[in-house]
Amino acid sequence: MSDTPLGLSGDRARPDEQTGKGGQAEEAVPATARASAGPGPPARRRRRTIRRRVLVTAGSLLGLGVVTGGAYGVNFAVVYRNRHRSTAGTLDFTNRLAVPRLLEPDRDARGVRTFELKARAGTSRLLPDKRTPTWGVNGPFLGPTLRARRGDRVAVTFDNRLPETTTLHWHGMHLPAPMDGGPHQAVPTGGRWRPRWRIDQPAATLWYHPHPHGATSDHVTRGVAGLFLLEDEHSEASGLPHTYGVDDVPLIIQDRAFEDDGSFSLRGASFAESLAGVGSLGVLGDTILVNGTRDPHLPVSTRLVRLRILNGSNARVYDLGLTDGRAFHLVAQEAGLLSAPVRLRRLRLAPAERAEIVVPFEPDERVVLRSYPPDLGVDFPNRRLDGGEDTFDLLQFRTAATLRETGEVPARLSGAPEAVRAPRGARRRRFELSGVQINGSTMDMNRIDVVAPAGAVELWDVIGIDGRPHSFHVHGTSFSVVSSGGRPVPERLRGLKDTVYLPPGETVRLAVPMPEHTDPTTPYMYHCHMLWHEDQGMMGQFTVVRPGTERSAPRQVPGGHH
Repeated sequence: MSDTPLGLSGDRARPDEQTGKGGQAEEAVPATARASAGPGPPARRRRRTIRRRVLVTAGSLLGLGVVTGGAYGVNFAVVYRNRHRSTAGTLDFTNRLAVPRLLEPDRDARGVRTFELKARAGTSRLLPDKRTPTWGVNGPFLGPTLRARRGDRVAVTFDNRLPETTTLHWHGMHLPAPMDGGPHQAVPTGGRWRPRWRIDQPAATLWYHPHPHGATSDHVTRGVAGLFLLEDEHSEASGLPHTYGVDDVPLIIQDRAFEDDGSFSLRGASFAESLAGVGSLGVLGDTILVNGTRDPHLPVSTRLVRLRILNGSNARVYDLGLTDGRAFHLVAQEAGLLSAPVRLRRLRLAPAERAEIVVPFEPDERVVLRSYPPDLGVDFPNRRLDGGEDTFDLLQFRTAATLRETGEVPARLSGAPEAVRAPRGARRRRFELSGVQINGSTMDMNRIDVVAPAGAVELWDVIGIDGRPHSFHVHGTSFSVVSSGGRPVPERLRGLKDTVYLPPGETVRLAVPMPEHTDPTTPYMYHCHMLWHEDQGMMGQFTVVRPGTERSAPRQVPGGHH
């Protein structure tokens, strides 16, 4: 404090200040002013008074800073303590797991399979003593499971009876951009959308959800989501369990936060939590719903059960395992079967990732599917604030006294799609995710960020540089993970994918085949699937054009966005 802007070191002047020799104790004062000021001592008293006022003001500001900092510290400590969440061993599993209805219509006279879907608002009993306002498809919450086969021509009539404009995106589907259901295919309240396409990809567990720009998180939170299962001759002959709802069971895992009146919390953090840094990922709920069921159990009647698991949460990452430590087999990822099952005891799933696992059971068992604290790759305090220390019991399996034999898990799975391999000299692109931006820009519905030739395989280096978790998704295609952090990928990530977790600070390299469908004016999306990040602008757009026309293709969506 010896070198202050005012040259003050206390109330007592140094001897050289009294004589004006050395330093800058006195400013030059006109003679008339000195005469009117009177003798020396009163002038020194005035300087001392000014100094005292400055010190008092500085002390008050310092004290305020200390108080404010102390209040922040106390608030942070309280919030940090309360953000550790666990339901391990606390649930009764009183509710039988709801299994979404399978919607599998017959072909019409032209051979087209048409799905009739209506989004509407309703109410659901998700908590024991409250009714929750919800949205759903063909029902008050979530939607039916759709199923089609490779080679099918499908059509959807989507009727929007919600109070807001929305879309319906076919997540993981290979189809033309105008049929994708992204933010450019907005359906107003009372409107209808009729996409049509041909299923031309391997068997896989896909899903559908809203994708309106700036509102995806809210619409998914309210309940619009469902599975879309694709089959082919290989999946049908795989020897895997395949009786829907019996030994082939969908699990849509979602966390929710509730307000006191039973409605969904759409904020993700209180004011006090926001001050402490909570909410940067969006909503991290303290209640887990599986297929819209709280505290669920599943009766098991077969020795092997195939679980088609979707992390349908907005931001939460799960690390799945059975509470008795038993092993299970991973048989498929987002975009298709694996060539050989992978034996695991834990499986991490980021938002929008899917996995198919086969679990063995014995008669008269009670075993729980639990999410253990996931390794997010983040440090204090974000590890806790981002859900990296949370444990949740998800679902209890209750096996019958006698179980039907269903064979063994196949050693090989025929028809698994080959890994994507980039040719020598493949185009390389780099995508840096930070805050709510990709490569320093937020989403612009009218800007085309990337133009790529149809069918080309590119290498995309994707990195989260802000130290927070991200989940990266590409529309219209399926990719292979080439490396993560410069290391070869583990077996559990070697199948075809459309979404991948980004460990903070690590570069994840993807071999991305461009779709075959060309359209120079209608873009596909790539974005973070932490839905709050997406809504805030962590998204870009790419178009696919005939090879050789990249330079002449538009860089703006003609006429503004659709």
